[in-house]
Amino acid sequence: MMMCIYLTLGRYDVIEAADGHEAIEKALKHKPDLILMDIAMPVLDGISSTRAIREIEELRTTPILCLTAFDDVAGDSAKQAGCNEVLQKPVDFGRLDALLEKFIH
Repeated sequence: MMMCIYLTLGRYDVIEAADGHEAIEKALKHKPDLILMDIAMPVLDGISSTRAIREIEELRTTPILCLTAFDDVAGDSAKQAGCNEVLQKPVDFGRLDALLEKFIH
């Protein structure tokens, strides 16, 4: 919820997904400029969701930023799955802003 508020205040359009399966469906439908993917999600985890998104031609190059409270091993798995960057929780909003600038602007 905090991330949604932060991004909305930053004038980003936010589309939320309740689980990994819904994240894939919404990404395909909306073709976002960037995806923030949490590793720990119900139904389908963020690693599996990222792999599935990377198999979709229209989304293959969409930047995916992984959010995780897990250790570096999870971050390495996220990068191997196709995430461009990994952000540890709690999120450093200064780093998030720099990544949004890098990938969107």
